[in-house]
Amino acid sequence: MSKKILSMLLAALMVVAVVITTTSCVNSGTETSKTESNTSGTSSTTEEVVYTDPFADLEGDERYEAIYNEALGEFLEAYEAAKAETDSLSKRFALMAIAEAKLLESGVMLPLTTRGGNYAISRVAPYTVPSMLWGNDSDRFHDAIVATDLIKAEDRAEMKVKYNELKGTGEYLAWVKTFLTEKGYTTKDSYTIAYSSDPQTWDALATSMAADSEAIVNTYDGLYEYDVEGTLKPALALSHTVTTTGEGDEMRTVYTFKIREGQIWVDSQGRKVADLTANDFVTGMQHMMDAEGGLEYLIQGVIVNASEYIAGDITDFAEVGVKATDDYTLEYTLIGNPTYFLTMLGYNCFAPMNKEYYVAQGGKFGADFNAEAEDYNYGKTPDNIAYCGPYLVENLTKESTIKFVLNDSYWNKDNVNIKTLTWLFNDGKDTTKTYEDCKAGILDGAGLNPSTIELSRTENYFEPYSYISSTDATSFMGFYNLDRATLHNFNDENMAVSPMTEEDVLRTNAAIRNASFRRALNMALDRGGYNAQTQGEELKLNSLRNSYTPGTFVSLEEETTVSINGTDKTYPAGTWYGQIMQDQIDADGVKIKVWDPAADDGVGSTDGFDGWYNAENAVAELNKAIEELAAIGIEVSAENPIQIDLPYWSGNESYTNRSNAYKQSIETVLGGKVKVNLLDCPTSGDWYNAAYYPTSGADMNYTIADVSGWGPDYGDPQTYLDTMLPDYVGYMVKSLGIY
Repeated sequence: MSKKILSMLLAALMVVAVVITTTSCVNSGTETSKTESNTSGTSSTTEEVVYTDPFADLEGDERYEAIYNEALGEFLEAYEAAKAETDSLSKRFALMAIAEAKLLESGVMLPLTTRGGNYAISRVAPYTVPSMLWGNDSDRFHDAIVATDLIKAEDRAEMKVKYNELKGTGEYLAWVKTFLTEKGYTTKDSYTIAYSSDPQTWDALATSMAADSEAIVNTYDGLYEYDVEGTLKPALALSHTVTTTGEGDEMRTVYTFKIREGQIWVDSQGRKVADLTANDFVTGMQHMMDAEGGLEYLIQGVIVNASEYIAGDITDFAEVGVKATDDYTLEYTLIGNPTYFLTMLGYNCFAPMNKEYYVAQGGKFGADFNAEAEDYNYGKTPDNIAYCGPYLVENLTKESTIKFVLNDSYWNKDNVNIKTLTWLFNDGKDTTKTYEDCKAGILDGAGLNPSTIELSRTENYFEPYSYISSTDATSFMGFYNLDRATLHNFNDENMAVSPMTEEDVLRTNAAIRNASFRRALNMALDRGGYNAQTQGEELKLNSLRNSYTPGTFVSLEEETTVSINGTDKTYPAGTWYGQIMQDQIDADGVKIKVWDPAADDGVGSTDGFDGWYNAENAVAELNKAIEELAAIGIEVSAENPIQIDLPYWSGNESYTNRSNAYKQSIETVLGGKVKVNLLDCPTSGDWYNAAYYPTSGADMNYTIADVSGWGPDYGDPQTYLDTMLPDYVGYMVKSLGIY
């Protein structure tokens, strides 16, 4: 991996020193040229303590490694031990929970919210869009059943009960159609939703951005996909077999897929490009590794020689464990026996690609790959990709409309419920627009915010139609920049400009690298009040999340014993991941609550409560940080506060209110010893450019950012925790301002 170049600001900061004054007491009568008399009979001497960046002599990856190890060394050690556990899946999960406890204790990020948990109105029948917690399948809309009128809350509740009865039988969609007809509804074959960010690419294999993949996933099919009942079913594959050989480090597992014959690739006009074969999955995997668009981490250490190819140690892709043994037989050779492999197939790193079409669009492979080449057009527009999924893109108008229409060559077109899928752009400036468009039939659903909740009540839409949407596994986090290197957006030197001086940044970086200071910030935020600005006072706790991996994401399959700080603890089968996280946190004496065993009617949950906010604990952590920082030459006081920058979307009233709630809570609880600067981002794009779109830590423009999060890619906690690995492996580590 090539070295990253730090910005000029960071280079300047390396030589900046902060001088503060401290006073030390000496015995009365001691001779010193800096003696002052006082009433206690002692003398005080003033000496200068100079703070310099402890990493000033380090550059590039060496600097990042040192900063990472200081902040996350304990997490990494615990996580490596968890990944080394291969004998017991349950013990592996338990050790991962211990590792995540260390991650949360470090305070490098603050869990904020998840998606859902808000009031909404909709024409879409519940559970007719896949609701899987991982992968891209939840963004596939072809099975949706949409009524011409808003669905009443009482009818929606009845459908939810029936879903629980029929889940796994394959009968739910047919039942919904009959039920809606009997209730007097008419269904339609179109579905219109709002979106807020245009795709930056249409290359499914070269992006990990949700804004891209949520659109592109409707243009291709994978090997297997989750249906609306949560069952993994064949799509472009017909079946698979699994064989395992070897033991220990030599263990290898081979998944062999039979590809559905007779399927074709078409262009955006529906014209045939080529037959779809097993080799298209080999081509797709190689391009994904060449492009390094953020997906490659998923298969590193999973597919044989994938890591070596990505690192450049192997240049012949034939040595990677992905092969087409004939036109319709595909093999993946895996390291060890990753039991979660099938759950990964719904993610876009396993998408197929037609080699001939890609080459015709200027595409090359291996060392010759160059997305910046003049003749490279693949994925630049919907007209520069080949399609094998349910939809073709008929129209794309920037910040206006994306229109998908049924692909007549799609293998399963007779079972597609939605023939036309339309996305309409909403910049979020008008907080009532989505609601008004839904009422008017322009959109088929709308979440309700504080403004529209009250409006819907007065207009008699709330009582008959509103429901509380389900939460999902996406975890939105507040990420701290441990090595701030820029004071404006990477693409615009006049956007989101920080008021801090270089000296301010040096002090802030020093404070943010202090774990007690980070925990003080985390405990000082009233997350309920913060979330109320977008979700409303009634539902402000519903979507709060207290961990990175949801506590009920996995549970132990068998009785398992692990060591918690040297003491063996045995957990029965069925113990949730969240319970083990909490036990480790309690044992370490960190005063945060990430798991409530009584939540969700006794099932237990990491959601729906604020287990971090506590003013008393925040002040205690801050006082500890003040002592530790003073010892290295950083004064923190109300007269000389630490400044932190938070970029916010000023064009949206709710987000503006949320950022102000953050500022008020932090500054009030911490007694003015921390000053929050709100960096004005007039559009959602400006906000994303500050903290979401940058591809390197050096380009992240904030002290703390609340714009991004992570959704799982497969059914194992590793899908979350791998994102926090160092050395460019962990996708979200760049959000910490490093790598």
